Amino acid sequence: MSSKKITITDVALQAGVSVATVSLVLSGKGRISAATALRVNQTIDELGFVRNRQASALRGGESGVVGLIVRDICEPFYAQMTAGLSEILEAAGKVLFLLQSGPSGKGLQRCFDTLLTHGVDGIVIADGVHSLSGLQKQAQEQQVPLICAARSGGADGLDVVRADNVLTAKMATEYLINRGHKQIAYLGGLSDSLTRAERLGGFCATLLQYGLPFRSEWIIECDYQHKIAADAAEALLRRYPKISAIVCHKASVAMGAYFGVLRTGNQVGSGAVNHFFERQVALIGLEDSPEAELTEPRLTTIASSARDIGHATAKRLLMRIAGQVFDVQNIIVPPVLIERESA
Repeated sequence: MSSKKITITDVALQAGVSVATVSLVLSGKGRISAATALRVNQTIDELGFVRNRQASALRGGESGVVGLIVRDICEPFYAQMTAGLSEILEAAGKVLFLLQSGPSGKGLQRCFDTLLTHGVDGIVIADGVHSLSGLQKQAQEQQVPLICAARSGGADGLDVVRADNVLTAKMATEYLINRGHKQIAYLGGLSDSLTRAERLGGFCATLLQYGLPFRSEWIIECDYQHKIAADAAEALLRRYPKISAIVCHKASVAMGAYFGVLRTGNQVGSGAVNHFFERQVALIGLEDSPEAELTEPRLTTIASSARDIGHATAKRLLMRIAGQVFDVQNIIVPPVLIERESA
């Protein structure tokens, strides 16, 4: 056989029986002779047919497995969200099957197909995706509930559990302005990110609301790795030394920016300046992580709890798996200020 996906029809043809017979063997129901059942099972093994959700459905049960697709499991947000999701699912007797689609999301379709093949009861896709129509159609055809646990919107026709990115950025920017900052930069995120677009919208709107200048050269695109963020923050401050505060796109960006500020000979914070440093630069992150407590000073953040997003997503998905019918919902986990000493 070729490398194409083996179907129940392929098994029936190879074994010389009907599709109905293969279905009965998979389900363990019906009056099938031992010889026929043996031949079908041997053919299944020879062809590499995956006893997936079709078999589970025929048995009238569930696989007990839920699939989760994230872009990068190293990101603190995903780690916390996955923990929250797993806590609720495990309490319901289900196991989480985690796949990584890659930083650019190029492996999303491959991951999705893998989960369907393994017969999961439901699928969660994390992070914002520009278009889910194709995946949504596949899920509907196989009657697999699909939910987005995203940091941005944009998933029409699907339940979405997410943070309010516009409000998060607005709260962070307003916090800095109320503490006297007027030269505020934005650091982090990539141009194709829906999350970044929403957060930048909140950031820029708040600057304009308070009559502060919007300077495009103070909005810096960079990835989330600590070193990349540190390099970007250092370059930004050396070129524009009047910047007094930075809104950081993610927790990991804020951590990198912390070291970037120190490299320039400045101090992080907004209190009294230590005589070893030239001046202070305030930092505020738009997500929180345990590492934010480790810096000196500790990092102030505005964050929607990733763990709470995981909890809400799991509860919604379990309702869908149970067959409950209700309108599609956009569930927003509100942001809160976690005030420390960096801003």
